[in-house]
Amino acid sequence: MSAPQLIDARGPRIMAIVTFFVLGLALLVHSTLLIVWQLLAFATAAIFTPPQGIYGRFYRAVIQPRLKGPVPSEDIRPPRFAALVGTVFATLALAGLAFGIKPLFTIATSFALAAAFLNGFFNYCLGCETYLLFVRLRNRHTPDYEI
Repeated sequence: MSAPQLIDARGPRIMAIVTFFVLGLALLVHSTLLIVWQLLAFATAAIFTPPQGIYGRFYRAVIQPRLKGPVPSEDIRPPRFAALVGTVFATLALAGLAFGIKPLFTIATSFALAAAFLNGFFNYCLGCETYLLFVRLRNRHTPDYEI
């Protein structure tokens, strides 16, 4: 088994802060354009990797070079899973707007907004914690030996 790919742990937190403001504004003005933008940001991070996503590229080009001190690292898999979860919520929000189902838009956007708030301002990533829970559950049901 190869070692997991590591990323700068500050990147996903900065991306969550940007996401919080984009989703907050989208929720206030019911903006299809902002939801589509955020959906693309989530999807590119989930499909390619968080550093290769829209916000990840911005972080690496503009913010990371200005940061000093040691670079904390983390496994790429939990933030990538979190981006996938965000993609699902942004898709639901977009569907709510497209089909005129305002409660679906409001609930999906609010859930993603709350998760971005927790990650960006308290460094608690719900999507990452969910990923780790799935891994623990999977490993609990996997035997320690091979037959």
